[in-house]
Amino acid sequence: MRCPAPLVGGSVLALTLTLAACTSDGDAAPNVTDVAVGDCLRAPAEVTAEVETVVRVACTEPHEQEAYATVPVVDEAGAAIDTFPGDAWLKSFSDGVCAAAFEGYVGVDYRDSDLFFTYLQPNARGWGEGDREVLCLVTTTGEKLTASVKGSAA
Repeated sequence: MRCPAPLVGGSVLALTLTLAACTSDGDAAPNVTDVAVGDCLRAPAEVTAEVETVVRVACTEPHEQEAYATVPVVDEAGAAIDTFPGDAWLKSFSDGVCAAAFEGYVGVDYRDSDLFFTYLQPNARGWGEGDREVLCLVTTTGEKLTASVKGSAA
C-alpha cells in the first residue's frame, strides 16, 4: 500500500494563518490559505513544523507541488467540528480525503500513479484562528515538474 509522500522531513506540515510576504527572488509568497486548486508551488527550502507562506509559480516553471484539492475538515456525518480534533485524527482524515480526491484531478488512481501526494493540515494554533481546511498537494520524489498534472494520468 502506498503512503502519502511527506512534504518535508518525514512529517506533515501544519497550516497556519499569517500575512502574505515576498521571497528574496521576488516570487509571490501567499499565505497558505490563499492557495487555490491548480496552483503550482515550490517545495519549502527549510524543514519546519509549520508552513505559513508558500512560493507560487507558473506551472510551466520548475516546481515540486501542485494543489489539487481543498477539503473542509468535517466529522463522519459531514458536520463541522468546533474543537481541534488532534494531529493524529487530522492525519488520518487528510490521508483519506487526499487519496480520494487524487484521481479526480490527475486522472488516475493514486495507487497506479507515478506521482505522490502530501498535504497541509491545520495545527491547534491555526484551528484556533479559524483554519478548517486540508490542502492536498501532488508531489514527486524529488524531480521537478514543468507542467500541470491535471488530467495527465501520470
